Amino acid sequence: MAKILVIDDERSIRNIIGELLEMEGHTVKTAENGVQGYEMIGGEAFDLVISDIKMPEMDGIELLDKLIETHPDTTVIMISGHGNIDTAVECIKKGAFDYVEKPIDMNRILVTVKNALERGSLVKETKTLRRRVNKVSEIVGQSPAIERVKTLIDKVAVTDARVLITGSNGTGKELVAKWLHEKSDRASMPFVEVNCAAIPSELIESELFGHEKGAFTSAIKQRKGKFEQADGGTIFLDEIGDMSLAAQAKVLRALQERKITRVGSDKDITVDARVLAATNKNLLEEIAKGNFREDLYHRLSVILIHVPNLSDRREDIPLLVNHFIRTICAGKGRPANTITAEAMEALCGMPWTGNIRELHNAVERLLILSNQEITLEDVKLYVMQEA
Repeated sequence: MAKILVIDDERSIRNIIGELLEMEGHTVKTAENGVQGYEMIGGEAFDLVISDIKMPEMDGIELLDKLIETHPDTTVIMISGHGNIDTAVECIKKGAFDYVEKPIDMNRILVTVKNALERGSLVKETKTLRRRVNKVSEIVGQSPAIERVKTLIDKVAVTDARVLITGSNGTGKELVAKWLHEKSDRASMPFVEVNCAAIPSELIESELFGHEKGAFTSAIKQRKGKFEQADGGTIFLDEIGDMSLAAQAKVLRALQERKITRVGSDKDITVDARVLAATNKNLLEEIAKGNFREDLYHRLSVILIHVPNLSDRREDIPLLVNHFIRTICAGKGRPANTITAEAMEALCGMPWTGNIRELHNAVERLLILSNQEITLEDVKLYVMQEA
């Protein structure tokens, strides 16, 4: 059943609603004002929030505004007293699901809660369907090297074990991470990617763990970090070898205790996110140089998956080329090009230091610049001269 938070400054109202919903099989927690309620929402996930409008410290309208900003997926029902109907209607316009009037009608609250939970369930199902429509690209190849990777994914995905994915740039480490998520029990929950190399060192902690309003000059509002966004799902720390030692220490704590602390706060927030990481660096060498924490390495590398270079799986190049031709042409709504045996042989013989990414770009270039049939001359002119 659902997890529901009831917020009202009148204890009798909190108790009546709480006991009623518990009799229906729901798990209910209560708070006596908006501030307390908002702190509870920041620490754990609720399927539904029922909040009074008139409360001390933080009223229901201010609470609703903050929830819309920081927890937009949270379903909210407002409780209004006499004379607050206009305000309650305004709350619905802002984003509340519905409102109930005082004195509380038991049947009315049960029906409204049932409808709100059904709506929340539909929203989650819609997001899941959208994820399925935008499905992850397949891992193309039949070479022993790539088959080993696929086998590891199948074995490891169903667990919550942390995985460190290694390999050169362009080999497909991100795709491996996505498949580990898609084949897991967390597939319907968020998959949150963080490119550690693309975020300045002074901002990485805020990006990963979030921050409170006023924590630093540009922190004009509270912000959830990537770990919180990934709660219940998977967080993928790409290029983790480029992360600062200070941020590594915070990540280590998140892995050890499953807790994070926003920048500018001293409050712990429990998070349940599976951690996947990837790097193109030799982390053992980075440890020896003092650039990477050995304890973090051992926490991350419960399972190691190495993605091979394209030069180590050349027998997959024809499959990849044909796959790219089909998908790129289908995306543009045009018939797939053909490619001569000589052109394919030439592509198979190239070094491909940029790996899959370089091959994909080369095929796309050929499709743009060649005629319907890609020839050896096209490869020499548009690919070999660029290499």
